[in-house]
Amino acid sequence: MLPKFSYVRATSVGDGVRALSAPGARLHAGGTDLLGCLREGVFKADKVVSLAGLSALRGISAPPTGGLRLGAMTTLAEVVSNRQVLAQYPVLAQAAASVGSPQLRNQGTLGGNLCQRPRCWYFRGDFQCLRKGGDTCYAVGGENQHHAIFGGRGCYMVHPSDTAVALVALGARVRITGPGGARTVPLSAFFVLPDKDVLKETVLAHNEVVTDILLPPVEAGTKSGYRKVRSRGSWDFALASAAMVVTTNTAGVVTRARIVLGAAAPSPWRAEGAEKAIVGSALTADVAARAAEAAVKGAETLSQNGYKVALFCGVVEEQLLAMAQSK
Repeated sequence: MLPKFSYVRATSVGDGVRALSAPGARLHAGGTDLLGCLREGVFKADKVVSLAGLSALRGISAPPTGGLRLGAMTTLAEVVSNRQVLAQYPVLAQAAASVGSPQLRNQGTLGGNLCQRPRCWYFRGDFQCLRKGGDTCYAVGGENQHHAIFGGRGCYMVHPSDTAVALVALGARVRITGPGGARTVPLSAFFVLPDKDVLKETVLAHNEVVTDILLPPVEAGTKSGYRKVRSRGSWDFALASAAMVVTTNTAGVVTRARIVLGAAAPSPWRAEGAEKAIVGSALTADVAARAAEAAVKGAETLSQNGYKVALFCGVVEEQLLAMAQSK
């Protein structure tokens, strides 16, 4: 049962920012995560500030400078079906299509998917864990088969967003509006690791709003793709995923690569070793295998998640080979 709270339907971004400045205010976009957290008592809200009526935050358009602008309130279903996204940024369309069920994709927003809270069962359960202000990460000595193999350093949750992995690989930026105006942040710098601040997942202040996601123009010779492995074939979170954006020259040699892992760390995890393993080479089977090994170098496993090392190796190798064979 949902607790009691006041409800504000913002009439503008500025109106929403002002309403969020009140103590105990929480932002509502699609609500697929927020309402579940409130119902389960993960956190409280004295006021819920909805952006649902702001048409300016919806839609996908091409700025004069190139690339794409995606409003933060654009639904995941709209991202999946957009022709420009499908043609130029297939990694994002594939990632958005892998989120939840059709009902969740029709309701959930791109901005909300980036800002969702951890899916760790200790954070979601009746545990005063580190991320709730406690002094213990219960995953360290408990059930940890779904937890991080990189970047834990205190809290071992994994970031649950599929679209975040794809957008980091694409070099996307987010536009943020707060009381002091607007700022633009690379998505790679948007997420906060627990060794920086264990109570936060993003750089957002409590009264700031993500308004737009900005994609750079696609370079000639670029291919992209997303691969996700999950326990169930439908509406499940990733056990391991990888988003790749690879550019090759006319001879088929990789000139630029971004490989980002999902469900590996508390934020989307850049596999820079794997990128270095393929740049300067054609995507052969041997090169893909070397990149897969490099992607998991330095992994630090817990008692029950060691299987993720082999899983990520397979995901990276398979996706690289699939991209090498695609037209």
